[in-house]
Amino acid sequence: MRKLSFGPKRTGATRLLGLMFAALILTVCFAGLSAPAQAATPAEQFISDNVQNGLSILINKQLTKDQRRTQFQGFLLGLTDIKAIAEYTLGQYRRTASPGDQAAFDDAFKDYALAVYQSYFDKFSGQTLQVTGSYPLPPDETVVKTVMIDPKKANDPKPLQVNFRIANKNGRLAVVDFSVEGVWLGEMERSEFTSYLGQNNGDVPTLTAMLKKKAQQIK
Repeated sequence: MRKLSFGPKRTGATRLLGLMFAALILTVCFAGLSAPAQAATPAEQFISDNVQNGLSILINKQLTKDQRRTQFQGFLLGLTDIKAIAEYTLGQYRRTASPGDQAAFDDAFKDYALAVYQSYFDKFSGQTLQVTGSYPLPPDETVVKTVMIDPKKANDPKPLQVNFRIANKNGRLAVVDFSVEGVWLGEMERSEFTSYLGQNNGDVPTLTAMLKKKAQQIK
């Protein structure tokens, strides 16, 4: 396992996280242009149903750039179960962490994820995501498969593959993981975080402090 680096240079996980948030932005902005008229599964419909809400924020000319960013951030938090991702990334160390340490880590992970998202907010334009299908993931999850279409690479034979894992929690759907080219955010972050904790006596507060520091470096 690679070591978790907290220097100014971004790790592969940080870049992947940014790509995944960008992909989620593209899903909200452009899914209505490329998705089938009738979604084949509730999970695909879930993605489609959120298109107008996201668009209403992004095209609202009465909002300043900062207001648009803040409102869209809130929209993403409602669409994505970041807490579930945070819980998964701690692995076995979550079981031995105190409730207070768990909560502090969850908050730090959310701030870190949103810092990465904000750093990519203005870097993607013109691309679209095309829904190519989905498959069930027992007991109550679905993976929605998409490919990213870049207008600058109209004849690209291998468009970027972006998948979303959608969970059904008591009737509420939420995005709980993302993948780019088969690499899942949760697995990558879990590998890096647990490796770091293994080298630091399982001290979750130390990881929390490092995540806070990294978020500040990204902003």
